[in-house]
Amino acid sequence: MNIPEKARVVIIGGGIIGCSVAYHLAKLGWQDVVLLERKQLTSGTTWHAAGLIGQLRSSSNMTKLAKYSRDLYAALEEETGVATGLRTCGSISVALTEDRREELFRGAAMARAFGVAAEEITAQEVKERYSHLNIDDVVAGVFIRDDGQGDPANIALALAKGARMRGAQVLERVRVAGIRTKGGRATGVDWETDAEQGFIAADHVVNCAGMWGHEVGRMAGVNVPLQACEHFYIVTEPIKGLEQLPVLRVPDECAYYKEDAGKFLLGAFEPNAKPWGMGGIPADFEFDQLPEDFDHFQPILEKAINRMPILAEAGIHTFFNGPESFTPDDAYHLGLAPELANYWVAAGFNSIGIQSAGGAGMALAQWMQDGEKPFDLGDVDISRMQPFQGNKTYLYERSKETLGLLYADHFPYRQKATARGVRRSPFHQHLLDQGAVMGEAAGWERANWFANEGQEREYRYSWKRQNWFENAAVEHRAVRENVGMYDMSSFGKIRVEGRDAEAFLNHVCGNDMSVPVGKIVYTQFLNSRGGIEADVTVTRLSETAYLVVTPSATRLADQVWLQRHMGDFNVVITDVTAGEGVLAVMGPNARALMQKVSPNDFSNAVNPFGTMQQIEIGMGLARAHRVSYVGELGWEIYVSADMAAHVFEVLFDAGQDMGLKLCGMHMMDSCRIEKGFRHFGHDITCEDHVLEAGLGFAVKTGKPAFIGRDAVLKKKENGLDARLLQFRLADPEPLLYHNEPVLRDGEIVGYLSSGAYGHTLGSAIGLGYVPCKGESAADVLASSYEIDIAGVRVKAEASLRPMYDPKSERVKL
Repeated sequence: MNIPEKARVVIIGGGIIGCSVAYHLAKLGWQDVVLLERKQLTSGTTWHAAGLIGQLRSSSNMTKLAKYSRDLYAALEEETGVATGLRTCGSISVALTEDRREELFRGAAMARAFGVAAEEITAQEVKERYSHLNIDDVVAGVFIRDDGQGDPANIALALAKGARMRGAQVLERVRVAGIRTKGGRATGVDWETDAEQGFIAADHVVNCAGMWGHEVGRMAGVNVPLQACEHFYIVTEPIKGLEQLPVLRVPDECAYYKEDAGKFLLGAFEPNAKPWGMGGIPADFEFDQLPEDFDHFQPILEKAINRMPILAEAGIHTFFNGPESFTPDDAYHLGLAPELANYWVAAGFNSIGIQSAGGAGMALAQWMQDGEKPFDLGDVDISRMQPFQGNKTYLYERSKETLGLLYADHFPYRQKATARGVRRSPFHQHLLDQGAVMGEAAGWERANWFANEGQEREYRYSWKRQNWFENAAVEHRAVRENVGMYDMSSFGKIRVEGRDAEAFLNHVCGNDMSVPVGKIVYTQFLNSRGGIEADVTVTRLSETAYLVVTPSATRLADQVWLQRHMGDFNVVITDVTAGEGVLAVMGPNARALMQKVSPNDFSNAVNPFGTMQQIEIGMGLARAHRVSYVGELGWEIYVSADMAAHVFEVLFDAGQDMGLKLCGMHMMDSCRIEKGFRHFGHDITCEDHVLEAGLGFAVKTGKPAFIGRDAVLKKKENGLDARLLQFRLADPEPLLYHNEPVLRDGEIVGYLSSGAYGHTLGSAIGLGYVPCKGESAADVLASSYEIDIAGVRVKAEASLRPMYDPKSERVKL
């Protein structure tokens, strides 16, 4: 075997995703592409995958990648001569409950906005397309015409052949024994075969190791949180007269069905999964099956026989149990690892590897080629994972739930039930004592809403108004009309300090960091296209130190962005998130509360909006930052963790005779959307231009060169292609979440990036981009707008200015 000593890239793993990455890099013209597979291609998970190829995913870009996969697989057979078994048979998802009908119909509306042909159908129309189905309790369904199925192993082999045809080396029975690193980079991989061993020096290393991905990550000190779980399906004996049928999903019964060569395949995503391989995957694992567990599968099969009576007469030819890897949030891992500058990950595909692999391989290859993401990949970017999520006990507990969540009701605000309580703020117990109902973000337990005395302290999920709707409304009104307090400790806090701190942040940030000590600056980190990589506030603590405050979920990604742009700047970057608790005191009476607990002056003259001061509070010390994400007068109180409980008690006790209300994250979301404040990851991403997002006020092109400056100037010169609008439904009853189609003069032109209920404005509010090339703001607003909610068009008022307090007078009271 001719194994090279040097390669431009070494890809670890010969499943469908590794083959896709090799294919796409070779297609981009990369030479010296080497793929190493420990056993045979496809021998881990790919070979036994069901091969369902759906298009619709939970966001537009994930849908774009799934559509790309289908189109790629359709062309591969002609390109390589390897049959991919691709059949465009369509798919049907059926609802057995009204909640599921709402979910499916909202999904169908979203599909239309994403360019996927989806059709809502009645139970009888389902029967016409699927005659074998018992529709006694079917409420409705959705048919997606261009979905299909394929042969997973052959698709992977076609990709491998396509890579070889362009010069890539695909080597089987070569095991990676280690990964060498130096100076924050991977330098290459140690390999071994049954007969020899060696080392390949590499410019890039890509971890496509599937269920071995966690272990292969640890070889290089990289966190790749995923866990193998058992996945079950059965294949019947041949059924006489069975012809090609659409793929069928019955998520309310945790089941999917596909016709395969005159047989039925029935697969399950059961609510309580079985993690596998906790002690390590056997060294000789190759095309292996796991032991049968018919008792575990029996409840699924019993429902399936009722749903598809023909199964009762068909014998079971195969009972299959094989491992697949699952991540903590059911989104796969893609991208550049935070720990190393040239170590890439594409792993953990949560049973959607076949439909995802083509697009994921294309996106990763383009990212590697250009040095930046081709479009927003925040849903799957490996940098979203927190370090603790690689903990094996955590992964074991969480993976029991994640497999089943694929077919669970995808209710808005649904919280994970397993592996909770890992990260707690200093105020956690105080909040629980006052009725807090916790949610989770990046592992942090956060109060989402507060239950009343005697009210159950848990979510009752629905697509309509959930059981906390009025609780959040009361909290909302407290902040708008009086004073509320909520915990912001989970937000990321990154200290940037050193001789060059000011110059460095001016290089990375769009806004001007040459400000006095105590000034707070709202800004973005921009990429070379003017897209938004981070949305932060930066407080100048001293001549040589700044505090960057980020969303909880993006703290690691934002810190890594800073570290990767340090260059020769003399700075030190430190995560200090856990060192301080943060309480937000917000509302028109916030100043009165602060004056009760502190001798400091909180007047506009001493502490105007956008400034920070050191204060005494109770018997402790803190910093008071006068900023607001809810659009009201208020302060964020930063207090060291040792004094945090004391400060909470001082503020809480002082507020009792003022009607102080403890509030949660649902309140914050409803207040911020009324004010038109953007939410990073939804309203603003790396592919949304800062000017089109309406954030030009936070960019100062007059200062020295900074990342993205040229793109901002170019957009100013050429004009906007889209504008972010705020929408308010004319009907106060429907609810908005995100991805609902936006119709302009009757035509779909986009979709909502986020949505929530505006309790002060009295209706659901959404934000979304509308194309406007060559148009003025007045032209855009002159149109009539509707929002499609589960197939029903609802009239909406549109605005470029915030509908609540458009002049931002209230934060400056």
